[in-house]
Amino acid sequence: SEHSFHPDCDYPHDCQGPTSACNKSADGDALELPTFSTAAKVRVIITFALCAVSAVCNLAVLWAASSGGRRKSHVRILIMNLTVADLLVTFIVMPVDAVWNITVQWQAGDVACRLLMFMKLVAMYSCAFVTVVISLDRQSAILNPLGISEAKRKSKVMLAVAWTMSVILSLPQMFIFRNVTITVPEKFTQCTTHGSFVQRWQETLYNMFTFVCLFLLPLAIMIFCYTRILIEISSRMARNNFLSRDVHLRRSHNNIPKARMRTLKMSIVIVTSFIICWTPYYLLGLWYWLFPEKMEKTVSHSLTHMLFIFGLFNACLDPITYGLFTIHFHKGMRRCRQSSNARTELENNTRLVQMSRLSSLVTTEVCRRAYVKPCKGGLHLQNTMPGATPVS
Repeated sequence: SEHSFHPDCDYPHDCQGPTSACNKSADGDALELPTFSTAAKVRVIITFALCAVSAVCNLAVLWAASSGGRRKSHVRILIMNLTVADLLVTFIVMPVDAVWNITVQWQAGDVACRLLMFMKLVAMYSCAFVTVVISLDRQSAILNPLGISEAKRKSKVMLAVAWTMSVILSLPQMFIFRNVTITVPEKFTQCTTHGSFVQRWQETLYNMFTFVCLFLLPLAIMIFCYTRILIEISSRMARNNFLSRDVHLRRSHNNIPKARMRTLKMSIVIVTSFIICWTPYYLLGLWYWLFPEKMEKTVSHSLTHMLFIFGLFNACLDPITYGLFTIHFHKGMRRCRQSSNARTELENNTRLVQMSRLSSLVTTEVCRRAYVKPCKGGLHLQNTMPGATPVS
């Protein structure tokens, strides 16, 4: 069987590593070892920048969602879970990818190789699955608005299933990844799947299974849910318009459509961001799994770098999509600003008091030196000439 030694074609379940090229000669024997190329350097810089932005945005959403009182709605719990999943991508996938590009070889040992490859896939599965849970929850909220009392319980069950499935489906990473060292053309160690599959079709089957679970199935569920949401919203608005000709219902005409429009906008952003960020990444992966030699001859390494980074960008979009569309995020940011303004006002008042005291001390000292005596009726300036009477 033929397996490229260099791990990375940038796909979370396939062989991974610092560059996008699975370098292999035409005869399948001689290896071209990876290097820290210019494209890889650009990738490292952008990845660290995305890591910083994603950390700030997701931590802000997590703080705003968790600081709104003791009782939290199930929607806020969903947002917090999605934020945690994005933070896993931020603090595991992004730094590991950037550092691995810098070191080129894998230098963290076999245990870290298996564990980090497992955690990377858990992070990516959890992002996809929690997004699916949010889609199912929004569908239930629109199609069955009277079932709010059970929504929190159902969302907890779905979240438990999502995280459990993320862990279970990522477990194979612990067994197929390992440290492999070669000595020709030089000593080189890499964390790779090289040698874990007896036949090439076995590796392709595993890759395709992960592709379906990680991308196709979540995408299909999301599209199905939001299509039903849009159909339901359209039908209800049509019914409301028909009824409003006969009976003027202020509540139905104002409040409900506004909430539906917010859900509509959120659903459009959810589906659009997921499709835009992940589709190019996985389509390239699908091409590689099916026709690796043809893809390596056709697609430049810079493009694979760019598509991987573009996929990671979804972790930055999620807090914007789910956070800024919720009122709790705005309230949390407002509380933060109010707290900051209160601290600033307190500091300003403290400075004014200190300055007033300092001014009083300075005035007293100046008056003392100028022979000014305070009295109940005001200030009496004492003449400095001998024998002169004070003048008030």
